[in-house]
Amino acid sequence: MFNKVALIENRYEEINIKLTDPEIISDQEQYTKLMKEYSELTEIVEKFREYKSYKKTIEDSEEMLEEKPDKELREMIMAEIEQAQAGIEKTTHELKLLMMPKDPNDERNVIIEIRGGAGGDEAALFSGVLFRMYTMYAESRNWTYDIIDANETELGGFKEVVFSIEGKGAYSRLKYESGVHRVQRVPTTESGGRIHTSTVTVAVLPEVDDVPEVEINPADIKVDTYRASGAGGQHVNKTSSAIRITHFPSGIVVTCQDQRSQHKNKEKAMRVLKAKLYEIAQANLDSSVAENRRSQVGTGDRSERIRTYNYPQGRVTDHRINLTLYKIDQILDGDLDDIIGALITEDQARKLANIDKR
Repeated sequence: MFNKVALIENRYEEINIKLTDPEIISDQEQYTKLMKEYSELTEIVEKFREYKSYKKTIEDSEEMLEEKPDKELREMIMAEIEQAQAGIEKTTHELKLLMMPKDPNDERNVIIEIRGGAGGDEAALFSGVLFRMYTMYAESRNWTYDIIDANETELGGFKEVVFSIEGKGAYSRLKYESGVHRVQRVPTTESGGRIHTSTVTVAVLPEVDDVPEVEINPADIKVDTYRASGAGGQHVNKTSSAIRITHFPSGIVVTCQDQRSQHKNKEKAMRVLKAKLYEIAQANLDSSVAENRRSQVGTGDRSERIRTYNYPQGRVTDHRINLTLYKIDQILDGDLDDIIGALITEDQARKLANIDKR
């Protein structure tokens, strides 16, 4: 690893020199590209230099010990060596984290799809609870969200709801939410007080712009317009502004009826279609490449049960890392950092283990 880091440091110095070249400064495109690369390498280089500083401290201290100092000075030198060794251990770990393959999607915005599964009306109601949880989490991080499509039920839940979340690093944290979420509680419609188990499916897709993996031929899609509908006659448009896009090669159908503008609905639907096609392209990657690019604990497959929300016991259990927290109310109010933080830590540990094996 350190050989690779040394090469990165050499590249960093090379870019530093180039950035003072008047010819490069006058070329805005090249200058911007180099500045971006320089910025990306800075943290690794600074950490490597911190590591080398600790190494130098140990070398100098060991030379001083060879001169057989008195007891008091020797104790001071040994304490300095011990401190430097702890610094080496810390910076080595931090360098490993910085050198891990980065998920190219981590800084992207996300599109989240929540769909009621087994449980009928109860599953639809819990879909609404999860929608609220994610939007409250987004607000806590100063992210913004925008509903793309929603199919509401008479009881106030969602058969399905699709929305986007925009914010720095949104995908890096929310990607762990893909999978089946199970709820155990007594439904409000249950007169006998029996606990019911229902499931809700969550899919988190990185929102993409123009990437080589996603090319949409206009001839491959069909765009239909229709009148939007809502539960109980609410939010019903009088004009045909809702959009349905069918992508023939993949069979994907995307709808959007949240906006009253047909143009805006089409724009949103295209964003979802691109995200879905990108997901398919990622899934078709060679398995070794896919492993490097996937940053989820578990498969993230929508059929995989990842979490249980047990209301009677007030607990939430993430089955991928065997984490149980007895704070269901806070979690459903958007306090997801403990769960997501634990998932990130587990993911990093797994990746570090793979690096150490090489």
